[in-house]
Amino acid sequence: MQNVVLIIHLLLALGLIAVVLMQRSEGGGLGMGGGGGAMSGRAAATALGKVTWVLAVAFICTSLTLTILAAQKSAGTSVIDRLGGTSAPAEEDTAPALPSGGDLLPPAAGDTAPLVPKAD
Repeated sequence: MQNVVLIIHLLLALGLIAVVLMQRSEGGGLGMGGGGGAMSGRAAATALGKVTWVLAVAFICTSLTLTILAAQKSAGTSVIDRLGGTSAPAEEDTAPALPSGGDLLPPAAGDTAPLVPKAD
């Protein structure tokens, strides 16, 4: 569903760009020129102007739809959950417990043998 809306959204964006570029330039910045239409309160509505409005409204609707779909998809999850970095329990010490009383000697340097009992 989200991919279909996204494709429609992209097509609307391209169509909106094309329609705006095809319109006649009225000169001046921010609509401040171009003859008597600038001061009349309402410019003449051309076919391209109407198409621009329709495409703009459809573009806004697809933008809102994509936002709602993305919010529903991520509802109830955090960024940490989506990255897979859930809070793992602390690692437990896996070393064997030493008997009390100190009756074991540590291995010599470089020796990989386990602890050995003291010779009396």
